[in-house]
Amino acid sequence: MLKNISPLLSPELLKILAEMGHGDELVIGDGNFPAASVARRLVRADGHGVPELLDAVLALFPLDTYVDAPVALMDNGDAAHPPAVWERYREIVRQREGEKQFELVGRFDFYERAKKAYAVVATGETAIYANIIVKKGVVV
Repeated sequence: MLKNISPLLSPELLKILAEMGHGDELVIGDGNFPAASVARRLVRADGHGVPELLDAVLALFPLDTYVDAPVALMDNGDAAHPPAVWERYREIVRQREGEKQFELVGRFDFYERAKKAYAVVATGETAIYANIIVKKGVVV
């Protein structure tokens, strides 16, 4: 057992977070995301939601400060009606890292980017367009 580490973070996910270097990307996908077919390294987190995992990851994982947008969301194509979960992501990022820019990435471009990510976490999140990519920064 370790202290002060969220029980949502499995030993496998903790290992991956520790292995990742500056600029590596982590995808946290919702329950509909084709995680198994795009992942170089797949971590199962079934039964957990993306917001809770994002918060647990960002407690240990600094976002990249050398890029304009260290966070990317899968664009739902409807700027007038963004998914409600996106605001929760902004709150989590703001609390953990301060104000950061978010990038919107079209669905098929998001899939291609996910194929290059260091790892993909598959969750049981039921919100649609709840997929997110975070880029690791430097621990100082």
